[in-house]
Parts: sequence; structure tokens; C-alpha cells
Amino acid sequence: MNIQRIEHIGIAVANLEEAIRYYEDILNLSCYAIEEVPDQKVRTAFFMVGETKIELLESTDPEGPIGKFLEKKGEGIHHLAFAVDNVESALTEAGSKGIRLIDQQPRKGAEGLKIGFLHPKSTIGVLTEFCSK
Repeated sequence: MNIQRIEHIGIAVANLEEAIRYYEDILNLSCYAIEEVPDQKVRTAFFMVGETKIELLESTDPEGPIGKFLEKKGEGIHHLAFAVDNVESALTEAGSKGIRLIDQQPRKGAEGLKIGFLHPKSTIGVLTEFCSK
């Protein structure tokens, strides 16, 4: 697998508008996109910091993955995403090395990316995402 860079850091937030105001008003970053991903039950907002994105994640359903995360752990860092050449082959390689996969096959994520997640119980407690165009 060829990890190219950190693609983004996902941060779970209770209120997307309030979080956007913090990143814009306090950190002087600009939100360049807001998108809903219905199958993941989430609304996202993106900011660029150099070559890395910050992805804010607000749940649209308390039973969705971000809703459950917020209920259990509260707001904060949710996942670390790496840009790879090919998500499918990265998932296959990680699985062949004994890593527990959340996604056996890539699925559609925000910004039209293909994504796949590794289970945090196999990744030293960090929910890890692979992304590719």
C-alpha cells in the first residue's frame, strides 16, 4: 500500500454551524464545502490546512455512526484518514496482515472519494480511513 499523505482528520461535532464559526472566527480558516452523506447519516464541513483537510462531522441520526460516537465519547477527533492509490487494495493488504476491517469493499464518501475503514480495535485505538479518487 502506498500512503501518500494525511487526507483529512475527522472531528465529530454536536452542532455543525457552531463548529464552523469556531474554525472560521477563531482559527481564521475558511469552510470550502458543506455536504450531506445520507448513507452515513452525517453532514460534513471541510477546511484546508496546508495539504490536509479538517472534516467536521455532524450526525443527522442519533443511531448513525457519528450519533453513537457523540453519545459514547462526546465531541472530538473521530478518525484519521490517509490518501492511498487504491482503497480496495489497501483494505485487502491491511486485512491480509490481520487488521480487522469495518469495510470489506470501498464505499462512497464525501467529496466523491472512495473510502474504507479499519477497526480501531486493530489499529491501536485510532479509527483509520483509507481514501482515493
